[in-house]
Amino acid sequence: MAFAQNRLVAATWQRLRSKVGIRFTRFVGVAAASLATSEILLSLCNGVFHMTATPAAFISTFAGAVVSYVLSRWAWERKGKPDVLRETVPFWVISAMVWVILWLATKLGYHLASWMGLHHGVKHVLIVDLVYLAANVVTFLLRFVIFHYVLFADRTTAARAAATGPDAVPPGTRVALSPSDVAASTASDPAPGVSSAAEAAPAKSPAAKPSDATAKPSGR
Repeated sequence: MAFAQNRLVAATWQRLRSKVGIRFTRFVGVAAASLATSEILLSLCNGVFHMTATPAAFISTFAGAVVSYVLSRWAWERKGKPDVLRETVPFWVISAMVWVILWLATKLGYHLASWMGLHHGVKHVLIVDLVYLAANVVTFLLRFVIFHYVLFADRTTAARAAATGPDAVPPGTRVALSPSDVAASTASDPAPGVSSAAEAAPAKSPAAKPSDATAKPSGR
């Protein structure tokens, strides 16, 4: 039992150390910060300013999306000026789709609280916040998949895979050796000095021996 648990922990740790695992771990922090911002503003709009579901959902979701956009670029190591057409515009399109889901969840929370006889107060705010939290859990996984595999994906790798396939090599293309292959080939080659000396050394022929067939002079 302990061995199976150790293998499970080792496999989980290995996945977290992979590229997808690192992005996922960072996005958990991004989502937590975005959710905290949205929940605080939703509570203020609902409990303090007594807004209806639509403006409360819009303000809280918009603020959370701004935090998510800034931190998501950090999570996927995007630096410099963002690409408006390939990054900024698609992000806000996705955020608009998420906003529809969260808006419906907020309205559901308002109706559920009213159905329970909670029109105002702390309990009304808690009911709405819990429904909003549940909707964010659902959209969290959806946003991560879209961000990692579409929005913030490596464009060079994605274009090459789409054009030739992940394992395809165009005919006549010379494949560059990996560093491990270069090291292995270098280790297998003989030393330059030894090779040159071996080539320069002339081949020695065996010493000539007197032929046994030579007749010995006979003394008379």
